[in-house]
Amino acid sequence: MALISQTSYCIVFSSSYTASKTHAMHVDNAEVGQRQRRSAIVAASPPTEAAVIAAEPLTKEDLIGYLASGCKPKENWRIGTEQERFGFDLKTLRPMKYEHIAELLNGIADRFDWDKIMEGNNIIALKQGKQSITLEPGGQFEHSGAPLETLHQVCAEVNSHLYQVKAVLKEMGIGLLDIGCQPKWEVKDIPMMPKERYEIIRNYMPKVGSLGLDLMFRTCTAQVNLDFSSEADMIKKLRASLALQPIATALFANSPFTEGKPNGSLSMRSQIWTDTDKDRTGMIPFVFDDTFGFEKYVEYALDIPMYFVYRNKRHFDCTGMTFRDFMAGKFRCIPGELPTMNDWEMHLGTIYPEVRLKRYLEMRGADGGPWSRLRALPAFWVGLLYDEVSLQNVLDMIADWTAEERQMLRDQVPKTGLKTPFRGRLLKHVAQDVVRFAKAGLERRGFNETGFLNELEEVARTGVTPAEKLLELYYRKWGQNIDPVFEELLY
Repeated sequence: MALISQTSYCIVFSSSYTASKTHAMHVDNAEVGQRQRRSAIVAASPPTEAAVIAAEPLTKEDLIGYLASGCKPKENWRIGTEQERFGFDLKTLRPMKYEHIAELLNGIADRFDWDKIMEGNNIIALKQGKQSITLEPGGQFEHSGAPLETLHQVCAEVNSHLYQVKAVLKEMGIGLLDIGCQPKWEVKDIPMMPKERYEIIRNYMPKVGSLGLDLMFRTCTAQVNLDFSSEADMIKKLRASLALQPIATALFANSPFTEGKPNGSLSMRSQIWTDTDKDRTGMIPFVFDDTFGFEKYVEYALDIPMYFVYRNKRHFDCTGMTFRDFMAGKFRCIPGELPTMNDWEMHLGTIYPEVRLKRYLEMRGADGGPWSRLRALPAFWVGLLYDEVSLQNVLDMIADWTAEERQMLRDQVPKTGLKTPFRGRLLKHVAQDVVRFAKAGLERRGFNETGFLNELEEVARTGVTPAEKLLELYYRKWGQNIDPVFEELLY
């Protein structure tokens, strides 16, 4: 989900396209306090604070340059991962309250040397090096990893994070649930986290879709973030990953329950996205146009409504206004105000297509789940996108897929998973080919990483998704009682 929960840490962009347009940096919104044990207390740099002061108004070329600054040589490509989990009371199964989350965050920070990020008097995040722990609107607990070179490093980092979390949780009577959609509780049962921006988003969501609040409060996802070397490389990877995103959704489908019973989907999390906010979600078919590049994505993002802007230590509700309006000085909420590059960075993070372009690519199609399974997610995408042969195999495979076929897969897969009919066969057969491409790509990388795909190979071979295994447990072993899922998927 990642509804702009990641905290901004007052970054100055030093690339040439911004250096000529910037001259100062705010320092008053990132004060470091006294050490508590070994962890620092840091005031959260508000997400759209003007950390970079523009000497001249931004131009479209600046915005294009921001995306282009993500290009890096292959030897500098890295792997980033994000996973979200639901916290719950082990006795009542109810969602964690903010008080529980604050205790958990403080415990991790004090015991394992993470810096505390505060919003007012509330702890809202942790940071350690390039890792962060943040909160989604309904208290979903998100770990964002550092950019790492190999899948073994990624696995070690996540295992370390989970060890730290468990060390604190076991003393609190709190568990973490590895699933893609809240299986038992209604939206009204889930406390909202004390972050000012979430109030604006919560008020806006029902105006643009019927399931936005479900998205905010009742979903968990896992993401993989990968690099590109050039605009041409970005285009290839974005097209390949968009076309295959429904296959990833099927392979990792893990959200078949809502409010105590089956919901008719295998990935309810993915289904929820289809009626959240059509302005900023979906399969973005223009990516497959011959004229697509950084500029076309900028044009797309310019006309997507914003949520808010942060100025003078408060969030201004700017819903309904576009970034293009902002650049023209037409903001009704802040008359005459012009955007900074930090505003653009934040705006890009409020766009939610199946694959998102920033200064890297975000794979956004998978449900949350156990790390023992999710470690296959970065392996899947690295094997496909970081190997030239595998990437070309994918591009050849999807070359004649039509926009209508790609959209059909996006629409049907949340319900029918790997059993979705496609071109005279089942999607599981396509998935088998794709997983084979990924495995071959990992073999050519030479880091002994193919073992991370073992469980995914079995899912593709059988065509049985994790969600279908949960449904079988529900109807047989659990006697149509949802509560055992909290033990089955407990971390």
